[in-house]
Amino acid sequence: MDAVLHALADESRRTVLRILRDHEASAGELAEALPIARPGVSRHLRVLREAGLVDVRRDAQRRIYTLRPEALVEVDEWLGPYRQLWEGRLGALHTEIARGKKARR
Repeated sequence: MDAVLHALADESRRTVLRILRDHEASAGELAEALPIARPGVSRHLRVLREAGLVDVRRDAQRRIYTLRPEALVEVDEWLGPYRQLWEGRLGALHTEIARGKKARR
C-alpha cells in the first residue's frame, strides 16, 4: 500500500490516473496532458507501473497504458473507517441543520 500512496501523492500521477480512468492512452497522449518534459512523464509512468496502478502494452511503436483499479482496493479498505467517521459526522450535521430550520419557522 505504501507504493500506491507514494504514487498517489504526486499531482501529475493523479492526472494520469484521471485520464486512464476514462480511457486507455498512449504515453504520447499522456505526455501532452502534462506540463512536464517527456523524461519526467516516463518516470511518473514507471512509478505508477511499479505501484501496480497501471498496465502497459506495446502496440507497434506505441506504449498503451490502462488503469488497474484493483490496486486501489487496499487503500479503499484502509480509508473505510475514516469514511464512516466522516459520514457519521456529516449525518449529525445534517440533523442539526434540519433542527435549526424547524426552530426558525
